Amino acid sequence: MDEQLTDRKKRILKAIIRTYMETGEPVGSRTISKDKDLNVSSATIRNEMSDLTDMGYIVQPHTSAGRIPSDKGYRLYVDELMREKEDEIAEIRNLMIEKTDKMEKVLKNVARVLASNTNYATMVSVPQYSGSKLKFIQLSRVNELQLVAVVVCEGNVIRNQIIDLDEEMDDETILKLNLLLNTNLNGLPIQDINLGMIARLKEQAGIHSKLVAKVLDAVAATIHVDEDDMEIYTSGATNFFKYPELSDTTRATGLISTFEEKQQLVDLVKERMADDNTGVQVYIGDELPISTMKDCSVVTATYELGEGMHGTIGIVGPKRMDYENVVNSLKTLKVELDQVFIKNKSNEDG
Repeated sequence: MDEQLTDRKKRILKAIIRTYMETGEPVGSRTISKDKDLNVSSATIRNEMSDLTDMGYIVQPHTSAGRIPSDKGYRLYVDELMREKEDEIAEIRNLMIEKTDKMEKVLKNVARVLASNTNYATMVSVPQYSGSKLKFIQLSRVNELQLVAVVVCEGNVIRNQIIDLDEEMDDETILKLNLLLNTNLNGLPIQDINLGMIARLKEQAGIHSKLVAKVLDAVAATIHVDEDDMEIYTSGATNFFKYPELSDTTRATGLISTFEEKQQLVDLVKERMADDNTGVQVYIGDELPISTMKDCSVVTATYELGEGMHGTIGIVGPKRMDYENVVNSLKTLKVELDQVFIKNKSNEDG
């Protein structure tokens, strides 16, 4: 932290940021002087604002006396906030997570509720399953020459894969294959499904060894998440229009397009996960790799649904977003999602 940044300068900077977040308008010294927490004269505030401008924490967008926070100013504000909130998880009782066994529905609901509660845009990535365990596999008939393999992983994450057959298979054979696969694979970490195990299962399957190989390929394809195919649920993109600095045609079109196409969001999530940081992270303006988001801030958190299962929750809004509410919301969601997983786990064990 800059040693020249005194406590008074920090208080004035925070007051400027809070006021700008509320109004979206450049903030003048007279406005700040009404802040009861400061208790300093307008002249002193003007001098301090001049210093803060020279130090790069606030900027003067027009010829008016008003100032707005710079990315550097937001960064200081967020870093201070994060330190204050590090050990605190605020309870948001009205945040309802759908009580369902299907994690996909929970995550879609998380994106929707979070967008509604914060008035920002949200994104939630489907968890990656490296290191996860299989709960069970169910082979069922679709038609004479097709089966569907339903693969259920820890956290009740469900994936389906269609398997084409060379010839029709009777119900008794399908039942035997289900028993064979589940007897050998239930509860097994994905990385333990190796070539030796596949060879042994194919041998046990006899004349149906080719089918078992297809099923195991389907299991691998179901559980292995190709980074290029990472699924992200989004909600609240139209909230960008609520903020004047984001709502002009060029900016809004770019942001909406980013949320619809999602590939850049996938790249952002991949980059974030590569950092191996599971805490709440904040990206402001030029810190973001996405050109359409240079006027935005993005706050992300990693949620974990058990060993090896993790995804990213993100909130996207203007730089003047209510960081405290956003950070609290994300920290609470991390706890709520963890509790959903623990509840599912206890139900399975029971």
